Amino acid sequence: MAPESKKLFNIVILGVAFMFMFTAFQTCGNVAQTVIRSLNRTDFHGSGYTSMAIIYGVFSASNLITPSVVAVVGPQLSMFVSGLFYSMYIAVFIQPFPWSFYTASVFIGIAAAESDRRTVFIALTVISLVGAVLFFLIRKPDPENILGDDDSSDGQDLEVTESAQNTMTKAVDAFRKSLKLCVTKEMLLLSITTAYTGLELTFFSGVYGTCIGAVNKFGTEEKSLIGLSGIFIGIGEILGGSLFGLLSKNSRFGRNPVVLLGVLVHFVAFYLIFLNMPADAPIAPAEGTSSSAYIRSSKEVAILCSFLLGLGDSCFNTQLLSILGFLYADDSAPAFAVFKFVQSICAAVAFFYSNYLLLHWQLLVMVTFGFFGTISFFTVEWDAAAIVARGSDYRSI
Repeated sequence: MAPESKKLFNIVILGVAFMFMFTAFQTCGNVAQTVIRSLNRTDFHGSGYTSMAIIYGVFSASNLITPSVVAVVGPQLSMFVSGLFYSMYIAVFIQPFPWSFYTASVFIGIAAAESDRRTVFIALTVISLVGAVLFFLIRKPDPENILGDDDSSDGQDLEVTESAQNTMTKAVDAFRKSLKLCVTKEMLLLSITTAYTGLELTFFSGVYGTCIGAVNKFGTEEKSLIGLSGIFIGIGEILGGSLFGLLSKNSRFGRNPVVLLGVLVHFVAFYLIFLNMPADAPIAPAEGTSSSAYIRSSKEVAILCSFLLGLGDSCFNTQLLSILGFLYADDSAPAFAVFKFVQSICAAVAFFYSNYLLLHWQLLVMVTFGFFGTISFFTVEWDAAAIVARGSDYRSI
């Protein structure tokens, strides 16, 4: 297989594998609190929010050591083992126990009726395992033989030794750069925006679906609406990602208009959710809530808000990734490590307080961070071209 064909093949395999894994995991996360809440009627007692808080908390810390782990065991084995941990977490829902539920949540950070529930989570586990196994289909690039035949054996041994040393050195350097990068002006400002993406990630991936499933006034369709909500969140993400991600290269107006659109879309969604959902929906018991919202709870408005949440999230993420790649083009790995660290730790905090805060307080927290996060992004974007032009200090970190 030609080198270019091999690269394309690997990209396709990676895409399909991650599609399988995260289809299963995101579906599981979307319904986790609702499923666990129904199981609390039995001998099982746990919280889907707490589980996701553990996942993102460990994930945030793992971002600091992941480069070193990958350098030692290699990317292919790392992804496969991580896929097994994802599958293990999903499999716990087949027959959950509190100790196994929270233990699996730790490992995943490093990397309805009873019969219906088991069938669903068995299917999700299999889907996730298929994605993990697909990583073994990734083909390694052909080594370039630039040595003569007589020196090839000794040269290859020397090359392997130097390659391993260089990889470990790069991993340590990336770790140091990530720590130094955290205190630069640009990254501190972007961290506010990143923190907001972590908070709203928690809301649309775990809390909002739970709210929909808890509203008794939706009738017998309340639980099925959770899946429909996830579909429309995905539609919003796909639309925004394709529109603002692929087409932003030709934009003459920069990134700020897209971020402004994203925050306005989210604020509209938050306001509609505030009006449409009872305040106690996130922490309602297994029986759901019959409390009244400010308006008559509408299924159509609830699904519209799902779409708006996905669309707004895609606006922020595409532009954050774009500006990080622009500012730190020479060595982007430390910048993205800081990005994932801040986002994950904020998601963990949000999942933790979701166990206790009423809906309107959660919305207020997101509105506050969304406002200041947008202002901080604008500040960095206005200076981005000048920063790169003058060769900012971050290039020498």
